Amino acid sequence: MDHSTHHSGTAHEHGGHAHDHGGQAHGTTWATAMKATLHCLTGCAIGEILGMVIGTALLWGNVPTMVLAIALAFVFGYSFTLFAVLRAGVSLKAAVKVALAADTVSIAVMELIDNAIIALTPGAMDAQLSDALFWYALLGGFAVAFVITTPVNKWMIGRGKGHAVAHAYH
Repeated sequence: MDHSTHHSGTAHEHGGHAHDHGGQAHGTTWATAMKATLHCLTGCAIGEILGMVIGTALLWGNVPTMVLAIALAFVFGYSFTLFAVLRAGVSLKAAVKVALAADTVSIAVMELIDNAIIALTPGAMDAQLSDALFWYALLGGFAVAFVITTPVNKWMIGRGKGHAVAHAYH
């Protein structure tokens, strides 16, 4: 359907699906939700892998390693949005608020699912970086987290929350 004749800044309902044409978000596509989730997953994965590598290399136990990995997942997840918003000319204080609003739920769901998969995979918590099990559990956790987090992001974006908050700055 051609939406080019609609006025910007208004939302229209078509066949039960709301479409945003500027202004507030009242619905979103699965493609938009997947893109937002992939953006979040990228930051989370970088932080989590870095945390796991650091903790494992330093011979830390499972709990401190997971705490570091989760903390770095949040740091890197937020930083991707933060830098994009800062590039749009927003102040640091405002950019931090946008990043927190845009990513907190997405990162939290992703980390909960991913770390649950790792914790529940027999032997994964004791696997070393050189073990295939370590990487299978980690990457499998990311895959499951992506599948579960995408509908969460779709729901949130459709209500003007989550990644919808940052879209105005991209």
